[in-house]
Amino acid sequence: MDDSYRWVIIGAGALMGCVAMGAMFSLAVFLDPMSAATGWSRTGISSAMTVNFLAMALGNFGWGAASDRFGTRIVVLIGAVLLGLALVLASRAQSQLEFQLTYGILVGLSASAFFAPMIAAATGWFDKNRSLAVSLVSVGMGVAPMTISPFARWLISTYDWRTAMLAIGLTAWALLIPAALLVRRPPAPVAADAASGLAAGAHGVSVGTALRSPQFLVLGLTFLACCAAHSGPIFHMISYAMVCGVAPMAAVSIYSVEGLAGLGGRVLFGVLGDRFGAKPVLIAGLLVQALAIGAYTAVNQLEEFYVLAVIFGATYGGVMPLYAVLARDYFGQAVMGTVFGAATMLSSIGMAFGPLAGGWVFDAFGAYGWLFIGSSAVGFGALAVAFAFPAQPREQLRPA
Repeated sequence: MDDSYRWVIIGAGALMGCVAMGAMFSLAVFLDPMSAATGWSRTGISSAMTVNFLAMALGNFGWGAASDRFGTRIVVLIGAVLLGLALVLASRAQSQLEFQLTYGILVGLSASAFFAPMIAAATGWFDKNRSLAVSLVSVGMGVAPMTISPFARWLISTYDWRTAMLAIGLTAWALLIPAALLVRRPPAPVAADAASGLAAGAHGVSVGTALRSPQFLVLGLTFLACCAAHSGPIFHMISYAMVCGVAPMAAVSIYSVEGLAGLGGRVLFGVLGDRFGAKPVLIAGLLVQALAIGAYTAVNQLEEFYVLAVIFGATYGGVMPLYAVLARDYFGQAVMGTVFGAATMLSSIGMAFGPLAGGWVFDAFGAYGWLFIGSSAVGFGALAVAFAFPAQPREQLRPA
């Protein structure tokens, strides 16, 4: 195995995740200024993120399958070109519907070209410390709130929301296209070993059999409920803090603290996953996540927001890479892109509910309390499903 170039893959994947997810989630920063400048409702703007996640759901599966068939480089290169174009077009939108369709569909499709393909690629480059490797690729998602979001806030304050979104689109082109060109396939012996691993470990099951198996059913439902639980609190955190009297830039800093905590959480959970197994670490993380979401109903001071941001960010960030590790353990490398793409498709459907639900809750009640109560309940549902994970991956893979 090439011990040096695999770290280039990790670095490229982290950078692409940072830019793509940062650009997508920066809509949380745009929410208030866009509503003020255009008169569009919070529900209407938030629904663009819902459309975004639904588009990601389709994109995750499609890009994952395409990466198995055509290779990761071409997939992420297309995603890089499309993401910059989507943001440029969204910055020119003249109506709420035009923005919802442009931002929602195009950004969702393009952003989904990076996560599942690059996570799948990383698992092919590592046969040891795989949990840590996957966690390091996903670190980019944790860095995004500390980079793209403050950058967006500064641009909005200095110029306006349209100029800010245009600038982020141009930046995406400048960073993502060179990074995509660095991506390579795993070394041939590793790829061959991975391709034969499914037949040897899982009795030659097909992709269809894998997607109908109990293992995938539990993996997908847990991933869906986990993301449904934290998507609303993440997206509406800045607005919630401002409702509580926190200044706009300080509110963005809460989002950044969550991202910093998620950065550490990904590394910590990756190390723990390698040592104790992905399943028990995932279950512990889901429990803490559900409790942290519910605790937001009791905070209203900046210092309290910071404390919970550390706990919440570390747990929701830390558990995310563990789903990829479980998928690789259950199903092998040969169909990793397709299977994990299908799992992230379900997670994106879960993510789609939070932004819209939060916007509706605020428009209906003038407060976010019910969003955090409902999200915490969903988080406990994810925890309950996670207990059904089989203890011995890939030993008895059969259709459900």
